[in-house]
Amino acid sequence: MNKQIHFIGGGQMVEAIIRALLNNKLYSSDAISVTDINQERVRYLNETYQIHASQDLQNSLEKAELIIIGVRPQDDLVGVCQSIKAIAPTTVPILSIVAGVTIEQFEAWLNEAYPIIRVIPNTLTDTGFGFSGVALNAKAEIADVESFLTGFGKVKYIEERLIDVFTGYGVAGPNYIYYFIESLADAGVLAGLPRSLAWELALENMVGAVEMLKRTDKHPRQLLDINNSPAGVGINALHELNRSDFAAGLQRSVLKAVQRTTELANE
Repeated sequence: MNKQIHFIGGGQMVEAIIRALLNNKLYSSDAISVTDINQERVRYLNETYQIHASQDLQNSLEKAELIIIGVRPQDDLVGVCQSIKAIAPTTVPILSIVAGVTIEQFEAWLNEAYPIIRVIPNTLTDTGFGFSGVALNAKAEIADVESFLTGFGKVKYIEERLIDVFTGYGVAGPNYIYYFIESLADAGVLAGLPRSLAWELALENMVGAVEMLKRTDKHPRQLLDINNSPAGVGINALHELNRSDFAAGLQRSVLKAVQRTTELANE
């Protein structure tokens, strides 16, 4: 039987997690509750997902066996932690998806009494793909949260010091892919293909190339060598791409994303 889980905060990321949990039939709607200060948001979550959403934090915390903090970093996290301490037993795991707030900070606010899990959720929750980055304090056990976490994707347990890099590279990763596919489809249109055909080819080649890498376990350079015959189409295309700033530009964008993640943590 799944634990009773309670979300503090009912924003977009929380909604995406709830939707995935319900769609994957890993949790029933009566096992999920949410509190949010916005009455309109509460009404929407109740009507859309038939869960128990309200503005009453106390009653929900009394029943919770797993508490997920999903508010914004600038919200009253100290007050949230005080409410948890006043109501929830210290055996209840506290899971945070709050960007930039460390386990050490939560331990200070919760008097180091609770199992604390810090999660950077992936943004591909509706697909079953994508890794969430997870760090645990000394009191937390993987068994406390694994069934919940795998309900909206895959999991990588990492050291907390890697969270910012994981966020800027891994969680922001779909952005780089979306941008590449858009640019590739535009190139097809520029060359003369209808937009619909260029788009279909871009998606099929992306999925197929990833599958080829998985099946062959070859390095991308090995597959490039197979595809590029002497003086052929592929090697000419690659030569032109090598003259661009593509690789360095992508690497700079990842580093910038990691930098911004660290900045947000310190604001």
